[in-house]
Amino acid sequence: MKVLITGVAGFIGMHLAQRLLQKGVEVVGIDNLNDYYAVSLKHDRLKLLAPQPKFRFIEMDMADRPAMEALFATEKFNRVVNLAAQAGVRYSLQNPHAYVNSNVVGFLNILEGCRHHGVEHLVYASSSSVYGANTHMPFSTHDNVDHPVSLYAATKKSNELMAHTYSHLYRIPTTGLRFFTVYGPWGRPDMSPSLFAGAILEDRPINVFNEGKMQRDFTYIDDIVEGVVRVLDLVATPNPAFDKAAPDPASSDAPFRVYNIGNHQPVELMTFIETIENAVGKKAQKNMLPMQDGDVVATYADIDGLQQAVGFTPQTPLAEGIAKFVKWYKEYHG
Repeated sequence: MKVLITGVAGFIGMHLAQRLLQKGVEVVGIDNLNDYYAVSLKHDRLKLLAPQPKFRFIEMDMADRPAMEALFATEKFNRVVNLAAQAGVRYSLQNPHAYVNSNVVGFLNILEGCRHHGVEHLVYASSSSVYGANTHMPFSTHDNVDHPVSLYAATKKSNELMAHTYSHLYRIPTTGLRFFTVYGPWGRPDMSPSLFAGAILEDRPINVFNEGKMQRDFTYIDDIVEGVVRVLDLVATPNPAFDKAAPDPASSDAPFRVYNIGNHQPVELMTFIETIENAVGKKAQKNMLPMQDGDVVATYADIDGLQQAVGFTPQTPLAEGIAKFVKWYKEYHG
């Protein structure tokens, strides 16, 4: 088994690579090592993978069409996990072109590679952000997601649409995974756990948006990886009960599926901050600020589809996951 992981120097990519390598899978990882956040963190993640004999890293941009064509032609992957993307909701307001280049053009190159080189299953990262203006809770993959409120969300929705097209036209099995606020050791420095922990440790105030009246379905990295590995082994199939007169967004008469992966336990932002305070051992100074453009008040995952498909439910309590994250943060940042 040979698996391509795009975005392998990223937070989820590194953890997934570790898990697949432990299973004896050959992993080829690509990443363009962009400077959206500290490149040193990406290099340090790669250092953990480098000693593994079944791991190879290739610095490459998914938007580079000739390079991607050559990669697929040479390597003959069995399966592909696309985790590479320009991330961040707020960053998309200032740098929209970066999102189209990576999340749309790059994803098209992945689809074309799968089409022409017999890849048996493409699993790709979508996002809870696709639910956008939808306020029906918990968010269900059977709900309409046609009202994104950020360009980042729109590009993730476009990935699902593009994947369905290729599943329909070329019968490529594709599975989209809508991740819900992933956190844990080696996490991104632009995400709230790192921002909050760093500020509290250094006696700097933290920014609390929407006056703290937010909820997030925080999901620990080990739970995300377990879900991805199980889904990767469950090659997408057509839904025999699919009704074209009342189409279900989560499935198709093509080999196409979409699942949520979340903790199914939304947490108030102030409770989340208190959990970090307890793990750090200090209280936070807080700047209470209004809602930010492109943000949503709450996320909450309905994971019935994931449970039925692969028998998995995220298990890590927030306090346990945050304690592990803070321990890593202190060790890594000294």
